[in-house]
Amino acid sequence: MWIYEKKLQYPVKVTCGPNPKLAQYLLTQYGGPDGELSAALRYLNQRYTIPTNEAKGLLTDIGTEELAHVEIITTLIYQLTKDATVEDMKAVDMGSFYAIRDGALFYSDSNGVPWTATYIQAHADPITDLHEDMAAEQKARAVYEHLLDLTDDPGVKDALRFLREREVVHYQRFGEALRIVQEYMQTKKIF
Repeated sequence: MWIYEKKLQYPVKVTCGPNPKLAQYLLTQYGGPDGELSAALRYLNQRYTIPTNEAKGLLTDIGTEELAHVEIITTLIYQLTKDATVEDMKAVDMGSFYAIRDGALFYSDSNGVPWTATYIQAHADPITDLHEDMAAEQKARAVYEHLLDLTDDPGVKDALRFLREREVVHYQRFGEALRIVQEYMQTKKIF
C-alpha cells in the first residue's frame, strides 16, 4: 500500500538550538488535539466508510502525508532538545518532562496532556466526516501560524511554513472530496 522513502518529506534544519521551550510548544502538533497524529489516524480511519474510491484514496493519501508530518515535527523537537542540558530543561519548566522521559518523546500536547483517541472524530456519515476534516485542517493551520509567532529560528520557520501550507492544500482537497461525495449521494438519492 505504501512505499517508504527513508527521508523526510521536507528537510528540517534547526539553526538556533538547543531551544527546549520551543520544542515544548511544538509538542502540540505532535500529540495535541489538532496535531499531526490525530489527523493521520482520523483520516486513515474514516476512509473505510467513504462511499467513493476517489474520496477514499484522498483520505488515504492525506492520512499518509500526515504521518510524514509527524516525522517532521518529531525531528524538529529532537533537534531542539538533543543538546539541551538538565539546567536548560529546568530553566524552561520542562524538568518534569525530563524526569519522566529524559530525551524520549511522548505523545502529548505542549501542556503535557497525553494524546487520547477522543481527538479522533468518525461518524460514518461522509458529509459530516469531511466537514470535520476541513475544520481539522483549519485548526492545524491556525496552530502553525501561532507557532510561527513563537520562533525566530529561520530553519524552524521554514519547516513550519511548509507544514502550514500543506494544511491549506489538504483543506482544499477535502473540499473537492466533499463535492464528489455530495454528487455521488445525490445520484444515489441518499440525501
